[in-house]
Amino acid sequence: MIPAWLQEIAPILILLAVVAGVIGRLPKVKDVDHGPAFRKRRILNWLPLGLTYAFLYMGRYNLKVSKFAFEEMAGADGGPLMGNDDFGWIFGIGTYVYGFSFLLNGPLTDRFGGKFSILMGAAGAAIANLLMGLSAWTLLNEGPAHEFVRENFLGVFATLYAINMYFQSFGAVAIVKVNAPWFHVRERGVFGAIFGVLISLGIYFAFDVGGMILDAESLGLTWVFFMPALLLTIFWVIDLIQVRNTPGEAGLPDFDTADASSGDDGPRKSALDVFKVMLRNPVILTIAGVEFCSGFLRQAIMQWYRTFAKQTDGALGLKGDFVYENWGMLLCCAGILGGVFAGIISDHLFKSRRGPVAAVLYGIMLACACYLIIGYQEPWVGWVVLFMSMAVIGVHGMLSGTASMDFGGTKNVGVAVGIIDGFVYLGTAVMSFTYALVLPREQLDEAGNLTGPVTDPANWQAWPIAMVPLALLGLLLATRIWNASPKPRGSKA
Repeated sequence: MIPAWLQEIAPILILLAVVAGVIGRLPKVKDVDHGPAFRKRRILNWLPLGLTYAFLYMGRYNLKVSKFAFEEMAGADGGPLMGNDDFGWIFGIGTYVYGFSFLLNGPLTDRFGGKFSILMGAAGAAIANLLMGLSAWTLLNEGPAHEFVRENFLGVFATLYAINMYFQSFGAVAIVKVNAPWFHVRERGVFGAIFGVLISLGIYFAFDVGGMILDAESLGLTWVFFMPALLLTIFWVIDLIQVRNTPGEAGLPDFDTADASSGDDGPRKSALDVFKVMLRNPVILTIAGVEFCSGFLRQAIMQWYRTFAKQTDGALGLKGDFVYENWGMLLCCAGILGGVFAGIISDHLFKSRRGPVAAVLYGIMLACACYLIIGYQEPWVGWVVLFMSMAVIGVHGMLSGTASMDFGGTKNVGVAVGIIDGFVYLGTAVMSFTYALVLPREQLDEAGNLTGPVTDPANWQAWPIAMVPLALLGLLLATRIWNASPKPRGSKA
């Protein structure tokens, strides 16, 4: 008999095997000729780094999983301990911290290297998750400071989650900074697909594995936070031993990646000078604008669909359907497909241009968002938002994971990805605060069950309406970088 956990993850394993087969059989791109030893060592470099990034995701979006437990616990005011508005403020504050922390962490990564940053991120996020787990434990067991945490729940978790998100911000910068010297610009579309796979696995770990942990009698709420802390600690040790910043550090020859830093052999510029150069680059700013929209749309789907389905279940009956019960697995599969589709057509159809891919995928998101305004109460709404998730993760991997390398260049990619990914999370913060204000608030009846306006689907129409202008803006901005390609420093162009 096949174990339940293996049945749960089997679709992802099958999909990953198919993706590996497809990528392995793609024709080689021009200008790239790596030997078997290089390719093997590159895998041994990005795989532990990438899994650490996935576990950072697990320790980031576990806040949403914990909400399903916290919203059933009474707070000091008699309402849910973590309602829709509380989650919006906690998540919003954390994402603002994440976005602005790149002003510091981008230059630090360019100065000290990506390995330094992944170690900082994993260690800090592990400690923050440990503290959130201890706070949950004291609430459940009436431990030390039980009343303080209960009466100041919003402040306590907003502070701890903000600390978590500061260290989380090292992750994206680290993974792009380390991989920039290992991938030629003509093969980075495929790396964008890998980046999308890693994001998708992290989403699966957060939502489905986190949900299993929450439901397990021997684990429960506290281990929703303790488990990513433990995994991040293990991978901190593996990264310390295995990860190298450049091929040269691994005993292999470095090579010209043909990105924006190619031919730049001058002295290192100050962080302020690099920021000035990046902020004068219209392509970088346009990509940042596109990714602001991606941040809003990605989290509007991931963070709110299951809440919408759960709270309107009495009217729509979505809570027990296949999409709701397998949300993390389906998000993972959608993200893998989106990342692979985007990466392959970028390198093999659009000659490693990223703008056309973003425009195609934003066209899909706009069409779906417009449909949701009238169709969000239909039984297939879950499949529509999954299709949108496929598109938005494809865009995110292509721009934050790939275009940031191309146009920032290996030398200054930390600042470039900091600006771009910072805008992603500023968009996420705007999403969080927007929905904290416009979505209906929960009420509990005497039996502790949800009641009031939040259970009426008509009061949720603001959820899809808010997505449409961001999808339209993202599409318009993506068309402006349709023909953009990196120009090496030595190029006459």
